[in-house]
Amino acid sequence: MIVEPRVVAYINSLDSGNSDICNLIEKEALNDNVPIIRKEMGNLLKVLIALKQPERILEVGTAVGYSSILMSENMPENCHITTIENYDKRIPVAKNNFIRAGVIDKITLIEGDAADVLKTLDGPYDFIFMDAAKGQYINYFPDIMRILKKGGLLISDNVLQEGEIVQSKYGVTRRNRTIHERMREYVYMLTHSDEVVTSVVPIGDGITLSVKK
Repeated sequence: MIVEPRVVAYINSLDSGNSDICNLIEKEALNDNVPIIRKEMGNLLKVLIALKQPERILEVGTAVGYSSILMSENMPENCHITTIENYDKRIPVAKNNFIRAGVIDKITLIEGDAADVLKTLDGPYDFIFMDAAKGQYINYFPDIMRILKKGGLLISDNVLQEGEIVQSKYGVTRRNRTIHERMREYVYMLTHSDEVVTSVVPIGDGITLSVKK
């Protein structure tokens, strides 16, 4: 954990809560060990949506639909979400959750590999939330930039890997070494790109906030 657990616990103790269906889906996901955004990340998403007032949201990585539903309950009335998921076992769960939450008219789920799907999308999107295969972020970036509106916001989740990204490669499992190497490359690219202005924020697993110039 990046932030001291006691601080995170205090921050989360101030949480005012979400809708009953969001709370239920969150509980189910945690019980099934499905990775979803943390409470502090969810609250930040709500604030960023309130600030940005987006018209078109793109989410890369649906999982069981929790973050899509949370965003849909806090976005402007004229906004629509497109979300991409490739994991066969989670797609029907997400679809069912959208029905349970009554948001099927607000969210379009596209099934397939994000690398392929992104190439088919037409922009512009003014709000993109990336929470998919961590080692692929850098490969998604060119298409993300193509469809992100000027002044649009790109949020990349899990970029600090619970702080492990700063460890020696010998301090993490062999499986994670490539992911961490690619993520370090991705974060460096974002913070040194002429296309975006980026801030790295140590919340949850670490995120970047990037605004297209």
